Amino acid sequence: MQNKRIQYFLLSLLISFTATAQELKSPSGDLELSFVLNENGAPVYELGFKGQSVIEPSLLGFELKNQPPLLEGFNVVDVQETSEDSTWEPVWGEEKEIRNNYNELAVTLQQEGTDRKMLIRFRLFDTGLGFRYEFPAQEKLGHFVVKNEKTEFTMTGDHKAFWIPGDYGTQEYDYNESRLSEIEEIGRSYEGGDSWSKRFSPSAVQTSLMMKSDDGLYINLHEAALVDYSAMHLELDSDKLVFTSALTPDVNGDMAYMITPAHTPWRTIIVSDDARDILTSDITYNLNEPSRIDDTSWIKPMKYIGVWWEMITGKSTWDYTRDFNAVKLGVTDYETATPHGQHGATTENVKKYIDFAAQHNFDGVLVEGWNIGWEDWIGHKKDYVFDFQTPYPDFDLEEVTNYARSKGVEMIMHHETSASVRNYERHIDEAYQFMKENGYNAVKSGYVGNILPRGENHYSQWTVNHFQYAVEKAADYEVMVNAHEAVRPTGVARTWPNLIANESARGTEFQAFGGSKPFHVTVLPFTRLLGGPMDYTPGIFEMDISKVNPDNDSWVNSTLVNQLALYVTMYSPLQMAADLPENYERFPDAFQFIKDVALDWDATYILEAEPGDFVTIARKAKGEEEWFVGGVTDENPRQARITFEYLPKGQNFIATIYADGKDASYDKNPQSYEIRKVVVDSKSKLQQKLASGGGVAISIKPAGKAETKGLKRI
Repeated sequence: MQNKRIQYFLLSLLISFTATAQELKSPSGDLELSFVLNENGAPVYELGFKGQSVIEPSLLGFELKNQPPLLEGFNVVDVQETSEDSTWEPVWGEEKEIRNNYNELAVTLQQEGTDRKMLIRFRLFDTGLGFRYEFPAQEKLGHFVVKNEKTEFTMTGDHKAFWIPGDYGTQEYDYNESRLSEIEEIGRSYEGGDSWSKRFSPSAVQTSLMMKSDDGLYINLHEAALVDYSAMHLELDSDKLVFTSALTPDVNGDMAYMITPAHTPWRTIIVSDDARDILTSDITYNLNEPSRIDDTSWIKPMKYIGVWWEMITGKSTWDYTRDFNAVKLGVTDYETATPHGQHGATTENVKKYIDFAAQHNFDGVLVEGWNIGWEDWIGHKKDYVFDFQTPYPDFDLEEVTNYARSKGVEMIMHHETSASVRNYERHIDEAYQFMKENGYNAVKSGYVGNILPRGENHYSQWTVNHFQYAVEKAADYEVMVNAHEAVRPTGVARTWPNLIANESARGTEFQAFGGSKPFHVTVLPFTRLLGGPMDYTPGIFEMDISKVNPDNDSWVNSTLVNQLALYVTMYSPLQMAADLPENYERFPDAFQFIKDVALDWDATYILEAEPGDFVTIARKAKGEEEWFVGGVTDENPRQARITFEYLPKGQNFIATIYADGKDASYDKNPQSYEIRKVVVDSKSKLQQKLASGGGVAISIKPAGKAETKGLKRI
């Protein structure tokens, strides 16, 4: 690090220490942060890992609207160092306990000529760095508008990157794998995204951004605790290989409205020479505040099915009639309308799903398209779209609710807002109260389309505040939220654990819209899932969508066993068995894994991982002597190397292995699989072949003496 700093000074002649350089090491000593003011009084930081440079000297600061910038002319007026080493228990999660261990450096700066103060707080963990800007209450800075945040991340080389394009409207992209220097060229001709996409620059990417350097460092750039601020993208200078923060603007082009005292979200850099450390890093959660909900007993993980995939594939529809090309709630008369016969959310059909859920001990059933207004819900930028309470004539809400209750099944509410944020806030109290009265304890919300008020973006400060408002309001009614098309999660679920899941990425539904790349599920754990659990909706057993809907020729790019493994590799306390019940009935032995797999965990072990190639994870079920293993690969077949050293020593266990068949492949024979049982202990090792686009899933339970008779030991 010291040699790197001297070299940078001699070559660039940019840095002149106007104050003593501030140094900070992580608790293990592997990571080292340096902070200085350059010759212009501009704040500069750099980061190293085990003697290697991770972030070269990078500038910090802001451009403000109608005020002088907060970029240079600073003096250091105070420096504070502290440390923390504690543990906390999440309400749900991948670990029973999370250790929060860091060393902190807080540098207070005062700008010459304006006397404005800005504090930069750095927290250095063993797996990376978090830092944020803070603005104390002060006479010279009260209200201000951020024009641009100028946080830099200067890369040390032309790293391999896994990225999706910068977009103010959607995150639902397949990932690209390229060199940093190739991003801009690819971005100029990029295709994809939703109809409401707002790509703003060919060289911009979204966080979480995963990279790998040629010398074997894994580097991830993201943010944590995104509250009352706009989401951060990254704009790349392809020549200098410097990323600069690019915030999401509001309708006026402003990035954030601030009132002191205030602070930004944390900017995070997770780094290791072992890819597994990226997946186990708890930086994102640790940089969020503890739970604001005192009594969390009503927040419970759920496994569910739903009237959804049949609509996604086009077998049935959300809407009820074709009599109307325009709908006005309170005016349009549905009672006299002629049903077109393809509506999915009918009383009779939903009862079939409830029966299936009860038979197989699923917790809940999600029903979409139950409420009036779907005939013209999208594409018209309607303000008043849904009221979230009035059912279609063929959906008897009282009968369905009572039937589900008699079967011991919870109903999950669906609130598609059509991105009309104002309309949702208009109805939100009554909608949540309606849920409370009818026993709906969880809601899937959606924000498909262009945000209303018109001109706003999905990830601007104003809309981010709406998403937060909806979650906090739901907590008042003891409602769990699964938000789709919302801003990507940044660990806020630690503070508001009723935010039990998000979509906020390209989920399984796109497999019915033309497919996703087979490597997609090997990238998401390194990107999207670093901020919180994803409602990925796995469990598709019929890959040929034309067999569900003859008019849809899409193909699910996955083997059946790959779909099983996702219940372990794609963490969520809210897991859906997304396929049609009849497809599960065709493969009851494989379906057993979905029924058995846990939702909440005491411990997680990353057995092997490489972004874009493969991920194999073992987890211990919360409060149970049961373990589950999931492994997925990209389009390349491979041998997974699975160990069992996490099992209690000296005990035998029965492992039920769900494996790709010898002739399996995602594109030609995805439903070929084998199931076998073996005896394992903590010394066992397994090499298991994974097919192209394939996977492996294992359930592990304690063995009795009689149960092991005749079984092979590995």
